Amino acid sequence: MSFSSYRYLIFIVLGAAYLLVFFHRLAPAVVAVDMMTDLKTGGVLMGVLASAYFYPYALMQIPAGLLSDSWGPRRSIVLFFVFGAAGSIGLGLAQTVSMAIAARVLVGLGAAMVFIPTLKILTHWFESEKFSRMSGLLMSLGGVGAFTASTPLALLSDAITWRGSMIVIGILTLVVAGLIWLIVRDRPEDAGYAPLYDCKETDCSPNRIGMLAGIWLVIRSARFWPTALCNFFGALVMLSINGLWGGPFLIHVYDMTRAQAGGVLSMMAIGLILGAPTMSWLSNRVLQSRKKVLVLTQACACCAFVPMAFFTGGFPIPLLYLWFFFLSFCLSSMVVVGYSAIKDSFPLQISGTATGILNIFPFAGAALGQPLIGWYLDRIGPHGGPYTTDAYSTAFKVCLLSLMAAVLFSTRVKETFPRREKED
Repeated sequence: MSFSSYRYLIFIVLGAAYLLVFFHRLAPAVVAVDMMTDLKTGGVLMGVLASAYFYPYALMQIPAGLLSDSWGPRRSIVLFFVFGAAGSIGLGLAQTVSMAIAARVLVGLGAAMVFIPTLKILTHWFESEKFSRMSGLLMSLGGVGAFTASTPLALLSDAITWRGSMIVIGILTLVVAGLIWLIVRDRPEDAGYAPLYDCKETDCSPNRIGMLAGIWLVIRSARFWPTALCNFFGALVMLSINGLWGGPFLIHVYDMTRAQAGGVLSMMAIGLILGAPTMSWLSNRVLQSRKKVLVLTQACACCAFVPMAFFTGGFPIPLLYLWFFFLSFCLSSMVVVGYSAIKDSFPLQISGTATGILNIFPFAGAALGQPLIGWYLDRIGPHGGPYTTDAYSTAFKVCLLSLMAAVLFSTRVKETFPRREKED
């Protein structure tokens, strides 16, 4: 097989894994009402159950980067994806909230070791000018995973229950882990091809940067924190709505069926599928700037959230489809542009460590946001739902404040696009 064909085969297999990561991340949104009824729990505990994915996911990002840089990304993905498969099957079999939370933690642990190792592998298999495009395509595949966690999951759940759906996806996760072990290799030379170097000599230097030195180099950098905090506050909103509370909101406020709510939520997946490559194109070809894309898209998302926060139950149904699409389309810039900016800011030897530390922040935002919104909903009541329009309106005002913070930090991001780096 030619080098070009083989590296795209690797991308497809890793993309399938990332698709499943997004499915596991967002699945509770569509089946949340059924899970709350089945497990006899309220909004706060449901928020904890859904966000239990994000705590290990966030905590594992530095180890993910370190393991990718030392033990190897392929082995890291396979081992932990097996844990994720076990967690998904365990979630389908859970009979209590405690068991479900434990299973969800295991899912998060397994999914945590996919994104950063995948970026590490792509760094070695694709030239630097193609990396942004490939990361955009990777996010689009994540969007496909988000789509499968909407209408397709709703239909599958109707057919075999939410428990059966989790078990089936767990088995599929195990299959993909096996394909990664058989097909993927960390570097071209591991598969018998010539090594691909397309970076500055200083970045490709064989001199190793120690683990603690790499972490310190990242966290002390003035370039790191604005991007990290922008991701934190933007993801708090994006993942809280797309990953949990969007489904109950549509069911409670607009009296939708599960399948109808899944149809509306699928627009967030389509927004991600189309938004990721569009953001890469805007950054590389149109604006030739990372920072301008971040500021523009965060501001647009914030403006779009104003009517949702203050006129929560007043949206016509067709406008809901457009609103969910637009929000996801704008916020997709956080990963495609933000992660490229961080990768460009540090030496290649610690690219896994740098992106791993950054990847803590969006999932820390989700881990905070999902139970926080559940607390607001339970506080205004009734406890355990169905929640009122006023309850969702109050929770969405908190989301609006979070998006305002994301806009503020996006203005402090340092430009890393080569042609403008010296100007900022």
